[in-house]
Amino acid sequence: MPVSQRSARSLRVLLAPPNPALAVLLGLQPDIEVVASAIARPAVALTESVDSVAALLGEDPECRVLVLTGSAHAGLADAVLAAGGAGLVLRDGPVEDLADSIRRASRGETVIDPALQL
Repeated sequence: MPVSQRSARSLRVLLAPPNPALAVLLGLQPDIEVVASAIARPAVALTESVDSVAALLGEDPECRVLVLTGSAHAGLADAVLAAGGAGLVLRDGPVEDLADSIRRASRGETVIDPALQL
C-alpha cells in the first residue's frame, strides 16, 4: 500500500533475513509497513532462526521478535521464548494470520500458533 494511504500509526516490521515475497504480502496490510533495517525502529521483527533472536534484541531491546517456522518440533516454542522471542508462527500460513500475530506481538502478547503447540 502506498505510504500516502497508510494510517499514521502503521506497525513497522523488519524481515531478517529479507524476504521480498513476504514483504509484498505484508505491505498489502493497511497498518503494516515493512522496513529495511533495525535503524527504522520496527515494532516487530520476523526471523527464521532462534539464534537470531538475541542479535535482533541486541539491536533494539524494545522490538518484539517472532520466529517463523514451517513445522514444530519438541521444545522449539520453549527455545524461542527462552531466547527472548515474542512467539512462534507458521511461515507458510495465511498472511492474514501472520499479520494478526504481528499485531498481537506488538501489543505485548506472546504468540504461539495453535498448529505449532506440541
